[in-house]
Amino acid sequence: MGDVIVLGGGAAGLMCALTAAKRGRQVLVLEKANKIGKKILMSGGGRCNFTNYSIEPENFLSANPHFCKSALKRYTQWDFIKLVEQHGIDYEERKHQQLFCKDSAKQILAMLQSECEQAGVTIWSHCEINSITALRSPIAAQEDIKADRYQLELARGKSEPKETHTLACESLVVATGALSIPSLGGSDMGYDIARQFSLQLTERRAGLVPFMFSDNFKAVCERLAGLSAEVEVSCNGQQFSESLLFTHRGISGPAILQISSYWHPGDSISLNLLPGLSADQWLCEMKHAKGKSLLKTVLQQKLSKALVAELQNLWWPTQAETILAEFTDQQLKTIGVQLNQWTVKPSATEGYRTAEVTLGGVNTDGISSKTMEAMQQPGLFFIGEVLDVSGHLGGFNFQWAWSSGNAAGLYV
Repeated sequence: MGDVIVLGGGAAGLMCALTAAKRGRQVLVLEKANKIGKKILMSGGGRCNFTNYSIEPENFLSANPHFCKSALKRYTQWDFIKLVEQHGIDYEERKHQQLFCKDSAKQILAMLQSECEQAGVTIWSHCEINSITALRSPIAAQEDIKADRYQLELARGKSEPKETHTLACESLVVATGALSIPSLGGSDMGYDIARQFSLQLTERRAGLVPFMFSDNFKAVCERLAGLSAEVEVSCNGQQFSESLLFTHRGISGPAILQISSYWHPGDSISLNLLPGLSADQWLCEMKHAKGKSLLKTVLQQKLSKALVAELQNLWWPTQAETILAEFTDQQLKTIGVQLNQWTVKPSATEGYRTAEVTLGGVNTDGISSKTMEAMQQPGLFFIGEVLDVSGHLGGFNFQWAWSSGNAAGLYV
């Protein structure tokens, strides 16, 4: 028998494995891909935004907003920063207290691998799980005796025919990630396991993802593709101040990725192109101060020339050559309100292909917030993105991986 099998060699799985192995547990990590930690390596533009100086429960979305608190409190951002410093990894703080490697995300993965090796963790890649069987009833599994609870049938290897293995373990940890970025191994395997053992799932959808459009705004985006602007974006009572990036498909950038997690199909979003400025009041002041200027000339003090040209086509095309003094105050106020509250309606998001997270997942009502163990299925643990806990952009999803992985690692 084995003590612990961890399904998935990503951030959460590796943290759980090394934590459990340091307690003397025999741990095997099974990874589907050709190598572990692929999402770690590509994150943060290859620099890995591994945590944030300010981690609060409010930075996470879940049907149960309290669920994440226990794990985040037990293994904090300061604990992970300490580990990073022990391994001599140089890091830097960027906007919004985000922490990145100065050199490369490879250092974070190398650190986790090193910790796993030192603790005696075994890692297998190229693994396909064919079946999972509970060897004992949930009631029998609760009995405090060391015995296998789960049996796995798997195929392992780069090429056919693959080696087949039958493995058994006392604790099985599902750290398979979720549906986002299938090219990096995203899949619904964890949800299938949850269903097999009668755990409930919450609705899943793409989060931290760009928007697409099908109306006339799509053409505007195409013409402005590559242009970024600092905006305040709001939807469903949430608001983020960050940069927006126009793309050939629609809009992206940190502000848009953040708000996408709160958007539902059919919702509009509001873009404030002049955050911190009451645009209607400012335009009326400019009318008196620079009455002979064109409106576009005045706006180009604050916004890019290309963006102003598009706004002119949308909002004052017949007055393109009209000087400010000849606009009525009401006309300027109307344009000002639009600048502060430009309402656009996405047709869809780009979906899981580019989403950084999957919103929703295994319903946390059936999981212990202290141990990450399924309450009705002893020895079965769920950690990381497969659970219904998703963080904001900025290192929060990695911190959830470290914290939930650690929580399970202390109990498996």
